[in-house]
Amino acid sequence: MSPSASAGWRVALHDVATTLAPAFDRVVAYDLEGRPGSWFDSGVTLKRSLASAVVGRRTVDGVRMRWTVPRPDAERRFAQAIEIAGAAADALAAGTLPLDGADATELASRLSSAVRWTPERLAAEADRFAAAYRPIPILPPDQYGAIVVQASFGCSWNRCTYCSFYQDRAFEVREPDAFAAHLGAVDALLGRSAAARRSLFLADGNALVLSNRRLRPLIEAARDRFPERPLAGFVDVFSGERKSVDAWRELHAWGLQRVAVGVETGHDPLLAFLNKPGSADEAATFIATLKEAGLSVAAILMVGAGGARYADGHLRDSAALLRRLPLGREDVVYLSPFVRHPGSRYDQLARENDARDLTRAERDAQEAALRAAAREAVPNARIARYSIDEFIY
Repeated sequence: MSPSASAGWRVALHDVATTLAPAFDRVVAYDLEGRPGSWFDSGVTLKRSLASAVVGRRTVDGVRMRWTVPRPDAERRFAQAIEIAGAAADALAAGTLPLDGADATELASRLSSAVRWTPERLAAEADRFAAAYRPIPILPPDQYGAIVVQASFGCSWNRCTYCSFYQDRAFEVREPDAFAAHLGAVDALLGRSAAARRSLFLADGNALVLSNRRLRPLIEAARDRFPERPLAGFVDVFSGERKSVDAWRELHAWGLQRVAVGVETGHDPLLAFLNKPGSADEAATFIATLKEAGLSVAAILMVGAGGARYADGHLRDSAALLRRLPLGREDVVYLSPFVRHPGSRYDQLARENDARDLTRAERDAQEAALRAAAREAVPNARIARYSIDEFIY
């Protein structure tokens, strides 16, 4: 059924988006370029990536379900979103659209932008995305809304047994001229919707391992193109500890605000099984260095890594590590459910060493125990789940 002014319209103009609800159980949000970004429809939430992939999510009996929407269905959703914007524009022109305080002139301009899109143009955003970016495998959850700038590609280590994010690419650093061209392509892709993205994320996997001499021109170029945004990035313990506290202070002075650290576990034998260099002692020392430099930290622990074989040691030593971390209100501890990839080196080692995966109940119990340990150890820090299979950019 086509939306109409009698269907119970609700309209909201935000600084960074427009939401239209033709009925109580149907809501579409559009970015400032007029592109639909998310939908809520009869209990299903859908989100469009910058490359116009659409992912659906709903919860059934307490279980979160997630799926990629097939392209024909995605284009049908695009057509519906454009139709809703067109119906709102018609109702506004007829004076039958309840504005709820929204500025009619601004709303008319935004609706005009939305109805100029077509399903075909929205699908073609995949090509524009590919011209601006190489694939973005993962971000920390607090950076899903960041402007990602790819100063490097891949991971300088790239030998952790469990990780498949960067196995298809060698570690590579963009030269300043190429990085400037990349920033221009990102700016063109985002357009006015960049206003909704309040931070910068320096990608890929551990770009912060680069020397400050190499980082400075890249950071300055990114912040010149997208000013007044704090900067964040990934780094591992064994990469980040090579920098001194003064080097991290220098990065902080240049705009770095948050560092996401893949701690994974406080259990050293499990780190060895994961082929991740470093130790719990080094993790504690490194995070203290970041805090001394004035940075906020997102410390990532995996839930279920190592399976039943390492479960007791993982929980015991991770809880002990948490008690050593000087984290506060500006910091976060992420608990990331482990995902075992068939055919990975981890998969092979787990079979050889009888490291069976935790059952769902066991994994939930371990997550609850880690969450309780984190709340006790760092009561002022935020504790949150980090589900890598829900990432979309």
